[in-house]
Amino acid sequence: MSDIKANSQTDTPTSLSFEILPPLRGKGMESVYKTLDKLIPFGPSYINITTHRAETIYSEGEGGMYQKLSVCNRPGTVAIAAAVKERYKVRTVPHIICSGFSAAEIESELIDLSYLGITDLLVLRGDRAKEDNRFIPTPGGYSHAIELCEQINAFNRGELLGGVHMDAPTTPFTYGVAGYPEKHDEAMNMEVDIAHLKAKVAAGADHIVTQMFFDNAKYFDFVARLRKEGITVPVIPGLKPLTTLNHCAMLPRTFHIDFPQALANEFVHCKSNDDVKALGIEWAVAQVRELKAAGVPMVHFYTMNASYSTYNILKQTF
Repeated sequence: MSDIKANSQTDTPTSLSFEILPPLRGKGMESVYKTLDKLIPFGPSYINITTHRAETIYSEGEGGMYQKLSVCNRPGTVAIAAAVKERYKVRTVPHIICSGFSAAEIESELIDLSYLGITDLLVLRGDRAKEDNRFIPTPGGYSHAIELCEQINAFNRGELLGGVHMDAPTTPFTYGVAGYPEKHDEAMNMEVDIAHLKAKVAAGADHIVTQMFFDNAKYFDFVARLRKEGITVPVIPGLKPLTTLNHCAMLPRTFHIDFPQALANEFVHCKSNDDVKALGIEWAVAQVRELKAAGVPMVHFYTMNASYSTYNILKQTF
């Protein structure tokens, strides 16, 4: 994404982006459009669309026998990226993930995206399967996001799997990767985590989008450490508004992040989800204002199930 400034401080106003989820299997696009209709007027630079691996379910058949099925509960990332691009005339950035996909399936996805003119990606390893206690790559797939980076680089050179060659695409793919201000939960330490991130940037990632955080000091410290390591690409802060009482335990447990003590002190006084939403809006507004004052190139919002809060945060900050 060449229009994102590489420096951490710039005279260019801070831009914004959103992340949305494909609708659940069997649901239509109305909920996605309803969310985006509210948020598009704020002028996002791009919209991320998440990708989800298939999950194993068991369906009861005749005679009480159960059949094992592989089902993706949120299908359609490529189609949704195309639909959103066409409807809103905005750049769409689908996630490309290792989790649940073979290299051949990823190649087919890259071909489809290239045909559609969708050439910005966010490259991720993705989560492990719910039934596994560690990440297990799909047969014929990858264990690490850098392997995805390498496949995309090869595609950009016109190199396909099995030694097949094609004309290099007129518009090559560009891609970003994830960064973790509070360390990826599987990394042995922050130094190892940053070394892996540095390798992905060296491979060609042109920006980094962070995991959610609620303490801006951790983001600023993370950026400073990356700069010290010679990583100069933009580091886009990712924010998620608090919306429900269960976030106090679920977010730290699931995403391995900490709440700053000031936020925790306020959270314990919340008696309802409405109280949490009000606190989440207030806290995120303060985060955004501080980040903008520091000259971050962009703020990225994880909007899933939080469009009301995101809208109210943007009204006060953009």
